[in-house]
Amino acid sequence: MPSSNPLPPKENALFKRILRCYEQKQYKNGLKFAKQILSNPKFTEHGETLAMKGLTLNCLGRKEEAYEYVRRGLRNDLRSHVCWHVYGLLQRSDKKYDEAIKCYRNALKWEKDNIQILRDLSLLQIQMRDLEGYRDTRYQLLMLRPTQRASWIGYAMSFHLLEEYKNALNILETFLDQQQKGNNYDYEHSELLLYQNLVIQESGDLKEALKHLEASQDQIVDKLTLKENLGDLNLKLNRFDKAAEYYEQLIQRNPENTIYYKKLIEARQLSNPDDIVEFYLKYAEIFPRAMPPRRLPLNYAAGEQFKRLVDKYMRKALSKGVPPLFVDLRSLYTDKSKVELIETLLMQYVEALKKIGKYSEAEVNNGPKEPASALLWVYYYLAQHFDYLNQTEKALNYINAAIEHTPTLIELFVTKGRIYKHADDPQEAYKWLDEAQALDTADRYINSKCAKYMLRANYVKEAEETCGKFTREGVSPMENLNEMQCMWFQTECALAYQRLGKYGDALKKCYEVDRHFSEIIEDQFDFHTYCMRKMTLRSYVGLLRLEDVLRGHPFYFKAAKCAIEVYLHLFDEPLKDESAEQELNTENLAPSELKKLRNKQRKAKRKAEQESAQAREAQVKRDQHHKSRQQGDVEADAPQLDELIPDKLARVDDPLEQAIKFLQPLQTLAKDRIETHLMAFEVYYRKKKVLLMLQSLKRAHKVDPKNPKLHSCLIRFHRIIQEQKDDWDPSVEEVITQETKIYFDGKDAKELNKEFLENNSNSLRAVFEGAKMMYHLDNKSQSHAVSLVTSLNNKYQDVNIEICTEILNLLKKGDFGCCDAQLEEFVKKCNSRFPYTAAFKPPSELVSPSETNHVTQEQDNYNSN
Repeated sequence: MPSSNPLPPKENALFKRILRCYEQKQYKNGLKFAKQILSNPKFTEHGETLAMKGLTLNCLGRKEEAYEYVRRGLRNDLRSHVCWHVYGLLQRSDKKYDEAIKCYRNALKWEKDNIQILRDLSLLQIQMRDLEGYRDTRYQLLMLRPTQRASWIGYAMSFHLLEEYKNALNILETFLDQQQKGNNYDYEHSELLLYQNLVIQESGDLKEALKHLEASQDQIVDKLTLKENLGDLNLKLNRFDKAAEYYEQLIQRNPENTIYYKKLIEARQLSNPDDIVEFYLKYAEIFPRAMPPRRLPLNYAAGEQFKRLVDKYMRKALSKGVPPLFVDLRSLYTDKSKVELIETLLMQYVEALKKIGKYSEAEVNNGPKEPASALLWVYYYLAQHFDYLNQTEKALNYINAAIEHTPTLIELFVTKGRIYKHADDPQEAYKWLDEAQALDTADRYINSKCAKYMLRANYVKEAEETCGKFTREGVSPMENLNEMQCMWFQTECALAYQRLGKYGDALKKCYEVDRHFSEIIEDQFDFHTYCMRKMTLRSYVGLLRLEDVLRGHPFYFKAAKCAIEVYLHLFDEPLKDESAEQELNTENLAPSELKKLRNKQRKAKRKAEQESAQAREAQVKRDQHHKSRQQGDVEADAPQLDELIPDKLARVDDPLEQAIKFLQPLQTLAKDRIETHLMAFEVYYRKKKVLLMLQSLKRAHKVDPKNPKLHSCLIRFHRIIQEQKDDWDPSVEEVITQETKIYFDGKDAKELNKEFLENNSNSLRAVFEGAKMMYHLDNKSQSHAVSLVTSLNNKYQDVNIEICTEILNLLKKGDFGCCDAQLEEFVKKCNSRFPYTAAFKPPSELVSPSETNHVTQEQDNYNSN
């Protein structure tokens, strides 16, 4: 690069060696050469050398010195593109992409055609989704390097991402015309043609897409994708015969792909269920070992035909011993008549297998007996069947019969634990999973499942130890699970800490999950050049679109929901300052007691300091390992993340602002879930932001206008309007009056709540929300409100464990005032209806941790013997 402040030949040669050392990661040598230049009195303040020294120091992790040298270099030579470029690289290493883009733009003012700076700028622009800027930068690169393939592809892709399909196709067409034509078409050329076809399809011109695909099929190496696209395009264009031809070829290629069968049915325009069943039976004969043509007709068959087909299907699976048979057939359970037929057949199997060892007593003289395991798998299926129908007693009877039949089969203990989980007894569920895990300690799946059940039972330490059997030695299991981005464990851990009231620890886990998503977004940086070079363009576009909606993933939603709930709780009930509270209590203590307390406090303080030091040391080790594992020494300049200290997280000054940070991605990416908007309302309700409350209610109403929780939010909002409207700006009042007409229709809150209760009198969940609002509006109506939710009348059609537990928790919390007598009566009613649910059991019947550990110890003794 020509310098704005050139060095003499000797120093210039040294400067070039600094650049070479930086590129080859020989940072210490680079510093030696920089020292040689800067030790010359004439060049002690040479800007570009100072900047390069700073960049080298940054790669060695000496960030503060690095910034000092780079800024000093920049001050000494503001017109140097090298100094600005280096400053941009420094900002980029700190993930300050907006600042880095400004630096690159300043560098380009002094060196507008510098290819390296333009490339670095384009990477940041696509990372930040500045698509217009990306297009302009790619155009400059194309003008400077018109012979490079990546220049053309990058420019075409910029138009594609901007949905300017015509321009994108023109550029691709021009580029392909320039390519040498021959018969040796490689995979990269094939991928380019498929990408071109994708752009044509997204432009909406399906006829042109089909024409292009048919013309290019000899040059396309990926024949599977080719046929799938040809079939799909012909189908969309109503060319059914041609589409059917392609899907028949695809089924011949892979008879296990269910999508091909469904597309072929669509191509043949079959709509009559009998015709569809006949279609599948025909393919079942052609491919006797394939599963889809035997399973899929069960979705369309009915009556005797369904009975005959499902009988044949289940017999084969039960004889072979297929554990996931119930999971396979569970989608049929939306049809009650099919459920009854399956249950009738299974009961027939049990009786016949017990008596004659066959599935039907009518077959007494036909062929050999079924294997002895057939009865076991029928019991296993029936246990899952009745569990799905919420008939816990019958489910337990059948799983116990199965365990008695074969007491060494792990799946049986897992299913028994699952039955207790569905009955909402996490302690008993964990006990049986622990027993399953003890039968095979080398099975990672059972180990993970057991850990999950432990967390559901709030045994966090035990779950960590269980996972520790499969984590890396020398690192604590919790640290290693975080390093591996094991998000299911961290979200369950956060929820367990939330239930235990350890809010700081819960928030720590939520932030760890949030950081994983940030890391995934950062990791896409490496693919911007790689995919362009390797021509995996369709996958690259898919990656960019995935990253755009990444925080809509269920893992993030679960962690964000937990964090928001914790912050709302901390706002409503802030943690007390323990030191201040203890100072108040010491006034009434005797000197000897006070001395003991002081000693205890000192020990606790030392222990906390040790734990904090250990956590910091572990964080440093983890960061170092992560850097070396991910990118080697090149990421030594990565920014250090703040340490997550639970107590500090739980004692923030602005819990609602912290909650909003988790909420905002959900409002964009999980806007189709009503929980997002209900949580938003709760946050803005506490912040007293009336217009944002209204916005949340409107969005929630759009998703599910009949949601009971939305009703309680509307009533509270109505009350705020009545109490505060005199304090508002006239324009705000006008907006709210106009927008709330559809919800309130000029009625007061009590009248609206009364109407809601009358219209939803058969729904316990709706009545529960209505009763809460009844008490909220008038605490004199306590007895009536409590009687509504505790009566459990037969008129309620949605009485289940979840809603009853929620009612119990709010009654205990005091949301309906003091109502001990009604609470005790409600628990008895729930216990008679749900006898296996832990929340409704008397204390004497609950499983204690010591009992659970005793079961595990017994199993360990049994295994050792």
